Amino acid sequence: MQNSEAMALTAALLAVAGDLTQRINEGVVARGFTDIRPAHGFAFARLAPGGATVTDLAVHLGVTKQAASQLVDEIVRKGYAERRPHPGDARARLIVLTERGWACTRAAEAAAAEVVGAWAEVLDEGELRVLREGLLRIAPYGPLRPSW
Repeated sequence: MQNSEAMALTAALLAVAGDLTQRINEGVVARGFTDIRPAHGFAFARLAPGGATVTDLAVHLGVTKQAASQLVDEIVRKGYAERRPHPGDARARLIVLTERGWACTRAAEAAAAEVVGAWAEVLDEGELRVLREGLLRIAPYGPLRPSW
């Protein structure tokens, strides 16, 4: 692949990622979660499976522990998450989503489905499947990090 082709692919991937993030956020806001921003969604993606410590979240987001702690303070204050004792480490706290956090996560999933569904107007089902499979081979588990 030529450098110019690599740069064109890079620009296209970044443009799609930015548009996807913006449109998911707009969908979340339209569903009534008006005090949320994309960084919260990236945090929710890490918290959703079963919670995480502030350190886990910092690594996932690619930020300092202090920045992750501030984000946790914010989502706890807004009712999207809560701190619980960590089952395996008495010194740590586990951050888990509340019902409101899960509802916001479901709103983001619905918004994402709408965006990807619109891609079907541009790409056929087979092309979407190839795109998904190729991207999953390149970056199977993320991490999902905000780009700002």
